[in-house]
Amino acid sequence: MEFEEIVSGLRFPEGPIALPSGEILLVEIERGTLSRVTTDGAIEVIAETGGGPNGAAMGPDGRCYVCNNGGFSWHDFGGRLYPGDQPDDYSGGRIEAVRLDTGAVEVLYTECDGNPLRGPNDIVFDRDGGFYFTDLGKSYARQMDRGAVFYAKTDGSLIRELVFPANTPNGISLSPDENTLYVAETVPGRVFAYDVAEPGVLERKMPNEECLVGVPGYQFFDSMTVDAEGHVCVATIMNGGITRISPDGATVEHFATDDLLTTNICFGGEGLRTAYVTLSSTGRLVKSTWPTGGLPLNFLNV
Repeated sequence: MEFEEIVSGLRFPEGPIALPSGEILLVEIERGTLSRVTTDGAIEVIAETGGGPNGAAMGPDGRCYVCNNGGFSWHDFGGRLYPGDQPDDYSGGRIEAVRLDTGAVEVLYTECDGNPLRGPNDIVFDRDGGFYFTDLGKSYARQMDRGAVFYAKTDGSLIRELVFPANTPNGISLSPDENTLYVAETVPGRVFAYDVAEPGVLERKMPNEECLVGVPGYQFFDSMTVDAEGHVCVATIMNGGITRISPDGATVEHFATDDLLTTNICFGGEGLRTAYVTLSSTGRLVKSTWPTGGLPLNFLNV
């Protein structure tokens, strides 16, 4: 698959959202911003969130909801940017809502049942207007957090822990019928498929029954989306590219990029046939024609 560069010079981009206007919203984690890539390739800062803005999604009220991981330490290896452990200026994990017209940032959640959010990572809205999100946790010199999966409402009235513990939970998406919640675990290189009993409630099984697929070798899973045929399309790091997994887990394909830290994918354009991919260590946003159309996201046209 051939990828065309749209823009470079981004500071560790993630969380892309393809707007109907042709513009792309994304976060720049190292820069601490929610930014916009215009149709002519310019980069405009919408809001300065600080910390480490990570996954992002449009909500039912027209605001952009951001998982803020609180920040990383950063390392430059040969001109490529890599995130590290929790930094000295870590500002705490949180869920934020950003107004696109003013850049105003509201902090919605910083904890659940008295347990602080450590490193919120990725987010997806259901058709009822609630959202699922992952908390990957943070790493330290000799230890790391256990992660979790949550469900929350946009008015700040409810946050519920659905899965704990989880091993570096990262990407999160819903199946086309919203009966399945997909969660990628980074370090094990696994995708889990959880049955949704009702919005914000999972019907749990044994872990071996919930694991959709695991990949061999030295490759890790990052953020994801789902296409119109129900394939799970998960960004893959170290084995840089996008891994496409059939809904039953039987077929696994890999579309390579030239960046070890390929972190996210979204769909846009005519028929949602254009895949936009963040190549984070080299600070680029690229695009390619995808074999199928993407799955329309809830509230993207609000």
